[in-house]
Amino acid sequence: MISMSAPGRRSAAGAAAFVLFALSLAAASPARARLFEPETFTLGNGLQVVVVSDRRVPVVSHMVWYKVGAADEVTGSTGIAHLLEHLMFKGTPEVPQGEFSRQIARNGGQENAFTSHDYTAYFQNIARDRLELAMRMEADRMTGLTLTEAQVTPEKMVVLEERRQRVDNDPGAILGEETQAARFIEHPYRRPVIGWEKDIAGLSASEVLAFYRRWYAPNNAILVVSGDVSAEELRPMAERTYGKVPRGTVPARNEIAEPAQRAERNLSLQDPRVGQPAWTRSWRAPSYGWGASADAYPLQVLEEILSGGAVSRVYRILVVEHALADSAGAWYDPSRRGPSGFVMHARPREGVSLDRVEQAVESLLEGLLRDGVTDAELERAKAGLTAGAVYARDSYTTAARSLGESLAIGQSIDDVEAWPDRIKAVTREQVDAAARAVFRQPAVTSRLIATEGAVARVAGAPAVPTGAEAIR
Repeated sequence: MISMSAPGRRSAAGAAAFVLFALSLAAASPARARLFEPETFTLGNGLQVVVVSDRRVPVVSHMVWYKVGAADEVTGSTGIAHLLEHLMFKGTPEVPQGEFSRQIARNGGQENAFTSHDYTAYFQNIARDRLELAMRMEADRMTGLTLTEAQVTPEKMVVLEERRQRVDNDPGAILGEETQAARFIEHPYRRPVIGWEKDIAGLSASEVLAFYRRWYAPNNAILVVSGDVSAEELRPMAERTYGKVPRGTVPARNEIAEPAQRAERNLSLQDPRVGQPAWTRSWRAPSYGWGASADAYPLQVLEEILSGGAVSRVYRILVVEHALADSAGAWYDPSRRGPSGFVMHARPREGVSLDRVEQAVESLLEGLLRDGVTDAELERAKAGLTAGAVYARDSYTTAARSLGESLAIGQSIDDVEAWPDRIKAVTREQVDAAARAVFRQPAVTSRLIATEGAVARVAGAPAVPTGAEAIR
């Protein structure tokens, strides 16, 4: 449900205080912890509405999640989901081009949107007394979007420039795309969310509108509102706005079986723009929506053990004890409809070869598979993760994003609310078994290599995957 973990996010002192606080919370908490305590109802047109009431400030986060993303594209039209996200701001007969953003800004709000392989989401953070304005405009563009080639052509240029800046001008991002393509054999996750350049350039207004009409409908969407409002207050507003949108005919999403992987894959990219080499190794891993989904909880604990701050195994061994890397960690995200990945990554210190870093990681993994994790590591990781979930309650935007993402990939509200208890229930044996299941598969190893003429020590990031493509 919620993955609060990211490499290097806490200092050693901060990590220790964080864990002590988490342990005190765990001791004082009731037998069953609840995260957001949402209320939910469904409109007659099939729109699921979720409300998280938080009365501390007169502000709300209003989010609409569509259950469609880059994984639903067909070969030859990659990037269409992301391009449509941009074009959703081009206007309707009721709200002309540019007026949506002007109205939100004029009323003191903030807005944005993002696309992933599994979903597309649009949000506004706005004052409580302006909520219905945002609802009315968002409901209007759910089915009212109009597009012409004159609008689509310049926006394609914007997306192509975004691709050049974010991918083509960044050796680490280029290698990241190549690694993603190698990680999967058949699954559409092997394609980039932003799309391939030739496909973006070839998209037409009629293709975008056909994609929009196929997938954008209230019965393929989730409305999540978090902040200074209750379900009782929101329901009449939802009926007045979204309730008027007709139900659509939405196709079933493709369920693609990823074949077993039987060979190691090795990639390397040399580029004069790389100032610091980087190494990654990634394995296919189960997620909430694919494979041995029960392993998603032990794998989150494993990621925290390996990469949860300065006391974690990877950072301690590679950075602190052996001084082989400037940074090192692990990455795992269970929030997928399809297969996820478990990634180890490191940037070697100056004078240390990628081979030496690779040997150190392999030795670390051999020890993990031979001896397993310790009780102390297990309890520290679970305490850190569950404390992170407690902090998530303090943010009305985190509540909206966590619930929206989880429901968009097929989880239930009960899955979201039960997350702390499921993490607390993870055992050493489950973590060790999940580690063996992942790390004994063939992997993809990627090397980002500096060449003569490298210009900046910070250029070229490790090819660690990210979740969503941000808009605008």
